[in-house]
Amino acid sequence: MATRTPMVDSFGHLPHPWIDKTVRDIACGQTGRLMAVVHEQTGFASGAPLTARLAYIRDAKGVEWSTAVSNIELDGTP
Repeated sequence: MATRTPMVDSFGHLPHPWIDKTVRDIACGQTGRLMAVVHEQTGFASGAPLTARLAYIRDAKGVEWSTAVSNIELDGTP
């Protein structure tokens, strides 16, 4: 079975509807602006690369961190 390669921009970023929106990282409870979503290689299994879809979030102080895309939700605070 062939794997589909998602469309990426020149920086390797995947499209996501929440880019530049305020999101909450469910895992740590912090909020920030979603800066990018990327596929990153995380290792190998049986000779095949393992990848994860990661979200990069930046808070108001400029601190940036990554989390799994499945760990983010739109922040509902005004």
